[in-house]
Amino acid sequence: MIPSRPQPKVARSLFWIFLLLLIATASATFGAIFGAITALIAPVEPEIISKALDTYDTFTGAPNRLEYRLSRPVNILVMGVDRVPEASPNSSQAFNGRSDTILLVRIDPSDRSINLLSIPRDTQVELPNIGQTKISEANAQGGQALTAKVLSNTLNNLPIERYVRVSTGAFRELVDLLGGVDVFVPRAMNYTDNAQQLNINLVQGWQTLNGEQADQFARFRNDGLGDIGRIQRQQSLIQSVWKRLSSPATLPRLPQIIRVMQKYVDTNLSFEEILTLGTFGLQLDRDNFKMVMLPGSSSSSEEDFRSYWIVDPAGRDRVMSQFFKVGAPDFALTGRSRSEYDPILPRDLKISIQNASSNPQAATRLTTYLADKGFDNISVAEDWPDRQRQSQIIVQRGDLAAADILKKALGGGKIEANSTGEIASDLTIRLGEDWANR
Repeated sequence: MIPSRPQPKVARSLFWIFLLLLIATASATFGAIFGAITALIAPVEPEIISKALDTYDTFTGAPNRLEYRLSRPVNILVMGVDRVPEASPNSSQAFNGRSDTILLVRIDPSDRSINLLSIPRDTQVELPNIGQTKISEANAQGGQALTAKVLSNTLNNLPIERYVRVSTGAFRELVDLLGGVDVFVPRAMNYTDNAQQLNINLVQGWQTLNGEQADQFARFRNDGLGDIGRIQRQQSLIQSVWKRLSSPATLPRLPQIIRVMQKYVDTNLSFEEILTLGTFGLQLDRDNFKMVMLPGSSSSSEEDFRSYWIVDPAGRDRVMSQFFKVGAPDFALTGRSRSEYDPILPRDLKISIQNASSNPQAATRLTTYLADKGFDNISVAEDWPDRQRQSQIIVQRGDLAAADILKKALGGGKIEANSTGEIASDLTIRLGEDWANR
């Protein structure tokens, strides 16, 4: 069961920086901010870090600050939640609202990777004493402990030992503190909802969005994709924040971010764990950060009037195996096995092509090329309006092994481990000038 322990404000504030480091690589001098803080917090069991050898100053012989290292993989539940107005502002109960965003983050020292799983808030689950409902209800009914338990049961008994809850308003204020984020808006977004006081008006193309606009970009749901489209935009925003935090110009604003963001965060990570995970994030190779959405499909109106996200067992097992190293006993029976005895067949893959090149015939030519290589389940989607120099293979449903096979067939392209492609596809090819001009 996930441990629960209130944290002093300093730890909660510092965790927010760690959360950013999950999606960004900032300047290494950021560690100096932590070095000035000497208070230690008792660790949460079971421990996930170990103390490294003490280091000493070369000239004075005096011991430096203690260093810690991540001793094993850890899975962290991250939720964006609605605040509970009647609860005390400084209590963990203030974070017991419905969860609007649900992420699972695996940090693994063995291969120095961070993997992020986006879980649709409409995912169908069973809650004790309630029955069938959406995962977004779990935090309101039983806090982070119930949410972690239900998700663990849903995801092949995945161990979840740490949590972070971030309340409403945090993202908007963060983006403003960063001076905005650069985002490609794939189509014009115009939507008004008077009940939610929501007025979205974004034009197509590259934009530098302020906090309010970034929040609008994330919340827009008038594209026929509902919550799944929202998850895709969240992943795009994560990538944009990553790039913004890579800028040295961000460093002077970090102390202000710490002060402002502390009121938005509740976590059970200890101070030492925050330091260790922050250092891990600083050293992360960008190619070792992968994102995926929990595979599934929307229930039709005939199936259920509430429109659930129904988990695909085979896709779930594949994602849990490849991204979280948790298998299912019957994985070979629930989906395509990844063993050497059951190779991936090109005809089994649903491939969507988005032309992002200046050649209007490129998608048609690629369709013929792939068909000759045995890929016959191909659809051509609407052209991608942002021109790309390099072709991308977007791993929509987390099938990394299949992406490798497609890359070999293409003879190039960059594998993008995220779920921003065509929803119905296994893999989306965003066709760039490199292939179109062959």
